[in-house]
Amino acid sequence: MKGKLFYNARFYTLSDPPLAEAMAVCGGRVLAVGALDELKGIAGRGWERIDLGGRVALPGLHDAHLHLLGYGLSLERVDLSGAGSLEECLRLVAERGKTVPPGRWVLGRGWNYNAWAEGRLPTRWDLDRVLPDRPALLSSKDGHLVWANSLAIKLAGIPEDAPDPEGGHIVRDERGRMTGVFQERAAEPLWRAVPEPDLEERVRALLRAQGKLLEMGITCVHTMEGRECFEALQELRRRGELKLRVVIYLPQSSIDHLAALGLRSGFGDDLLRIGGVKLFADGALGGQTAALFEPYIGMGDYRGILVQEPEELEEAVRRAAEAGLSVAVHAIGDRAVSVALDAIELASSRIEANHLRPRIEHVQLIRPEDMERMARLKVIASMQPSHAVSDRPVAERYWGERCRWAYAWRSLLEAGVVLAFGSDAPVEPPDPFFGLYAAVTRRDERGEPPGGWHPEQRLTVEEAIRAYTCWAAMAGGTATGGLEPGRWADFALLPDDPFTAPPERLKEIKPEAVYIAGERVWPEP
Repeated sequence: MKGKLFYNARFYTLSDPPLAEAMAVCGGRVLAVGALDELKGIAGRGWERIDLGGRVALPGLHDAHLHLLGYGLSLERVDLSGAGSLEECLRLVAERGKTVPPGRWVLGRGWNYNAWAEGRLPTRWDLDRVLPDRPALLSSKDGHLVWANSLAIKLAGIPEDAPDPEGGHIVRDERGRMTGVFQERAAEPLWRAVPEPDLEERVRALLRAQGKLLEMGITCVHTMEGRECFEALQELRRRGELKLRVVIYLPQSSIDHLAALGLRSGFGDDLLRIGGVKLFADGALGGQTAALFEPYIGMGDYRGILVQEPEELEEAVRRAAEAGLSVAVHAIGDRAVSVALDAIELASSRIEANHLRPRIEHVQLIRPEDMERMARLKVIASMQPSHAVSDRPVAERYWGERCRWAYAWRSLLEAGVVLAFGSDAPVEPPDPFFGLYAAVTRRDERGEPPGGWHPEQRLTVEEAIRAYTCWAAMAGGTATGGLEPGRWADFALLPDDPFTAPPERLKEIKPEAVYIAGERVWPEP
């Protein structure tokens, strides 16, 4: 079998040897790394020799937590993430409404009332002013709040006196009227009222997302989505258009269906496989629905929302473990993290017997004693560095001194917990180099705060890169994340060396080329 000999680059292998000047690839996998003179003896007659021009070759980066279809669809929706006020938000929505035919839904995402000059939640009456004749549905930055206008509420069939559903809350004004903001599960009837994109629309959305991610140096993603995404991914795979490696975590409602079919974690191939199931323990910080042990500052005795009872979560984790499915449990508040660990611990014998690697997604606030428990139970902390710098003002406002245990990467790592990094796109942009910058500096894009927020929780460049590569690969069960014999030859070519660049330069690095299985996939040949 003919192979390829890549040379004239600094190959960071994240293995032994840590640095190499050449790499032999055969069948899409790394055959050997080392000195060029040594590898010339391995390369057979007819092998292709590729000069990489002295650039840095970094193992392909992973995004260990995003919503791939959601990200692709968001690229067509009105982006409200940069709006600094309610009025600016309304202006953007009104402009988009002009391009949407009457009766069609105006969809958007990214609003963050915590950053608005008005400092209040929006209402349906605000939206009615600019969109009286088109249904509008706008998700917040963290996705745990939804803002709808009156027409959308009417089309969803939600009566004025609708009670709060279990695991959700309908925000009301002082007169008891629905304001148009729905928390957690209360938003489900609204989303059900939105016409589903057909298969071709979903395929196009995935292709848009794939192109953007490859351009950023991302070669593997772990997506937390359902049947609609899985179906479209399979169609892409059938057409030969899927280039990214995708590990999908299906919703909790899929456990019994997957078990009935005997589908377990790891089923699939090198491009598309089942990672496990995604469960929810609580809400989010932005909407103050993350479940805490102690109350939110300034909110009386309010401690957030557990979206399902601990017993329900325990039962779901047990059923998943018995079916051979790894769990990825969304838990942001410290109480939710503890409840998730309780559920995992109760099922630990079955998890271990089936060689599963449970994960907790986000882990934004955690008690020190639960860090030790995470390590003992071999639970991976799937976290998003950009959340720390974007959420800092809200975390300080509502968590106060507890922030010393917020986004506690260093403490978790020292406790023996494996970190897997991602973005939660479209909640945050998926740029992994901004994520590296955030993990290493704990500063936002403006460089604030000087010295970093709780700088004792910063990581080294190598630790952060491992969380985006080999540790993320461990979380997803893929033979990726490093350039060592036997692993897939997935790598990004960089003009700058992240190991030697000043920390503030990390966020500016842009890949020049990306290879998967030794083939260039971006830019297209």
